[in-house]
Amino acid sequence: MENAYTLNPNPLVQYLQKAQQDFTKADLIKYITENQIEMVNFRYVGADGRLKTLNFIINSLQHLDSILTYGERVDGSSLFPYIEAGASDLYVIPRYRTAFLNPFSEIPAIDILCSYYTKEGKPLESAPEYTLRKAHEEFKKVTGMEFQAMGELEYYVISEKEELFETEDQRGYHESTPFCKWADFRCECMRAIAQTGGQIKYGHSEVGNFTLGNTAYEQNEIEFLPVNIEEAADQLVIAKWIMRTLAERYGINLTFAPKITAGKAGSGLHIHTRLMKDGKNMYLANGQLTDTALKAIAGILDIASSLTAFGNTNPTSYFRLVPHQEAPTNICWGDRNRSVLVRVPLGWTEGASQMITDANPLEKAAPESDPGIKQTVEFRCPDGSADLYLLLAGLAVAARHGFEMEHGIEYAKERYVSVNIFDEAHKATAEKLSHLPASCAESAENLEKQRHIYEEHQVFSPSLLDGIIKKLKSYNDRTLREEIGNNTERITELVGKYVNAE
Repeated sequence: MENAYTLNPNPLVQYLQKAQQDFTKADLIKYITENQIEMVNFRYVGADGRLKTLNFIINSLQHLDSILTYGERVDGSSLFPYIEAGASDLYVIPRYRTAFLNPFSEIPAIDILCSYYTKEGKPLESAPEYTLRKAHEEFKKVTGMEFQAMGELEYYVISEKEELFETEDQRGYHESTPFCKWADFRCECMRAIAQTGGQIKYGHSEVGNFTLGNTAYEQNEIEFLPVNIEEAADQLVIAKWIMRTLAERYGINLTFAPKITAGKAGSGLHIHTRLMKDGKNMYLANGQLTDTALKAIAGILDIASSLTAFGNTNPTSYFRLVPHQEAPTNICWGDRNRSVLVRVPLGWTEGASQMITDANPLEKAAPESDPGIKQTVEFRCPDGSADLYLLLAGLAVAARHGFEMEHGIEYAKERYVSVNIFDEAHKATAEKLSHLPASCAESAENLEKQRHIYEEHQVFSPSLLDGIIKKLKSYNDRTLREEIGNNTERITELVGKYVNAE
């Protein structure tokens, strides 16, 4: 009999007949014992944003229960530079709702994301995933709404050039095979991500494609569906691990690097947000943006220059944030305008279902649902170097800040633009706007100035912010963009240095 779980691609969801967020320890033990699972892998994110691994071979039911109940110890000073070696022992405790069947392991294995706890059994205040949890909890307390998000994960596949069916330089948007060479790889990634619990919207090839010598660069994108921000971060972290692991098995390189070379489209990590209450999207009412949306936009714009500290974290990030490269430079917002920092994409209005009956005359008009549920607000400057947990925590802080601003609605209205601000004809408009940072050093300075906003409600710990500021300053890149300019050779060298540092 068909039910809500029939088409769910996650094997655990299908077998247990329950939603992933409802998994319990007993559920995992049931699945493991009844499906000949031999290994449990703990996964957790370090300061570099990448998944770390601790493997357990199961030797008894008691052993399995102990692993899932008590977690294990790890050396925090080897994972986070701001934790001292003298007090570095931490616990990693599994979050059952994140469990998934490992898609690559030859030994049948269940992987589970973990949270960090101190020797006192308290959550580690500076841990990225706990920072996001605190940010979301405080947002819900202040606004009464749930913060949802989804990411657009852009990436380049780097491979040997093929002579047949070449696509014109920078004309790869939504190409099909045989002009899109890595469509099958993208689909395989999407299936594996979905089987681990990732809620995928769609995948497609992107604008960026070019060749350098015998090397081909093809840009693709996998976009997710809106879920609560804690789940959104988990999904993106797992997705990046899956894509890199699969690329290694294909014998190709894959990078989320924000810049590849001069004059070519870089890869972003656009984040769409949505505020929900009682199943309704609070961004839209009667087909119009609400004051709620304007307040959230105001908060994001007000601290956008410091949000880059979490979303644009290495020097190549700031080679992407230049005019005419499909990336924002000015702090403003607009509707369906890709030159702005915060964009309100084309949504679905009342009567949207009429389009399907017009395209399909044999189809009867469906009962009207709420088309406004799809409306999002997009933050366009982050890239693949982002610390996903801290970026989403920062966005939750920013949106909450918008509700706490005295004149948030007016602030947002003053920064609305309806024109392409990269167009020379609108140069005067662009000059009135504030700019995003041009370097890690400048981003660090902005975070120092606005750190009190992140520290309010004890969301971001002071030691965490100190560590981020120190790291950003260590790049000494204040004038790097000016020094290198469009020198392809030097940009390529810089990209090579950070190609997997995201």
